[in-house]
Amino acid sequence: MVVSPKIAPSMLSSDFANLAAEANRMIDLGANWLHMDIMDGHFVPNLTIGAPVIESLRKHTNAYLDCHLMVTNPMDYVEHMAKAGASGFTFHVEVAKENWQQLVEKIKSAGMRPAVALKPGTPVEQVYPLVEGTTPVEMVLVMTVEPGFGGQKFMPNMMDKVRALRHKYPTLDIQVDGGLGPSTIDTAAAAGANCIVAGSSVFGAPEPGDVISLLRTSVEKAQPTT
Repeated sequence: MVVSPKIAPSMLSSDFANLAAEANRMIDLGANWLHMDIMDGHFVPNLTIGAPVIESLRKHTNAYLDCHLMVTNPMDYVEHMAKAGASGFTFHVEVAKENWQQLVEKIKSAGMRPAVALKPGTPVEQVYPLVEGTTPVEMVLVMTVEPGFGGQKFMPNMMDKVRALRHKYPTLDIQVDGGLGPSTIDTAAAAGANCIVAGSSVFGAPEPGDVISLLRTSVEKAQPTT
């Protein structure tokens, strides 16, 4: 297998009042990562969680906490997120055009895995330098909805970005986030996505474990056999 599937339930769709139990339930059901949406109410209109919640959750799980920072000043969050126990730190290319090299180095030296995200309206070419940099990002997140709120419809035209990335970088972790579920996973997997964020389709399912398994199988089946 060229790239391994990583299924990351979006904890934004979980019961926040029982976050630790929800997190452990997802891992027990086969999730690889837990996707944490950090929103500042500025880069996106919604306001969600920050480092204190990550720190609280870390006390209850050893899981990989895949933190997606929809914030205007990601540099200000690196130290706090690292101390809180974040595993991955995904920042948006739209707010890091001037200082991304410094930002990636800071994320890595803090012990987290650096990744970059792009909004639907952002050309995929903007992330190429970050994948090819001296200290490169280790994952690209292609947003398949406008960031900020859960429950939106998947944008299939974003798959052109995924295909372009997979063609250029065969071993890169490529993540998709927004509207992913049983009806859209095959499209995303065929385009080359291997890291799958799914919120309402997992948490709203009668059997979330079945959905996690289906997402993983789809990614595995889409892998080139050579």
